[in-house]
Amino acid sequence: MKRIFFIDLDNTIYFTKANEEQLMGELYRFLERLDLGISKEDFQLAKQEMLRVPFLKVAKKYGFREEVMPEVISYLENREVTQPLKPSDDYHHIKSLIGRKFIITAGFPKQQQSKVKMLGIADDFEEVHVVDVSITNKKEAFKMFIDRHHLKKEEILIIGDDAESEIKSGLELGISTFLLDPENLHPNAETTFRGNDLSNLRAAAGQE
Repeated sequence: MKRIFFIDLDNTIYFTKANEEQLMGELYRFLERLDLGISKEDFQLAKQEMLRVPFLKVAKKYGFREEVMPEVISYLENREVTQPLKPSDDYHHIKSLIGRKFIITAGFPKQQQSKVKMLGIADDFEEVHVVDVSITNKKEAFKMFIDRHHLKKEEILIIGDDAESEIKSGLELGISTFLLDPENLHPNAETTFRGNDLSNLRAAAGQE
């Protein structure tokens, strides 16, 4: 049975698309005022990717002008979500897990912490840890958590939607993973468990 859970935030506990205006509206309008050095078509594509991919990865992929990036990063570092967010309809499956639950999410700390606050879920977790991807990654964060809390890998289940981030990192550390893939974006990705929703999460954790 799994008793320890490392859980991603974005597109796992809640879905960005269903909360797009609260999360992204202000950011989109800020970016529209800047000369990003990309076409309108690429900007529309970049906006859609921002809903599921960390901002800095999107900026690099689409070639946002380096000259504007310090202003953008300063904005993101100080940005907070101030409107209520809605957890996913499947969140009750996460809430019903028995054991220690940690949110481990990548992004800008103030912004990610404000999302947890606006979701109203902070009390459901022992700790919320934001991984600064400019200096580290989720694999290193998982190792740090295991060492700090003296955790046993065989008792951990990592839950998330990113096959190349938390899922890959977990497998490399010998930890069981649950890939949430509602749009079947990662049909060939390696993972211990997978689902297009979280209805079989408790079974994956050995709690049924």
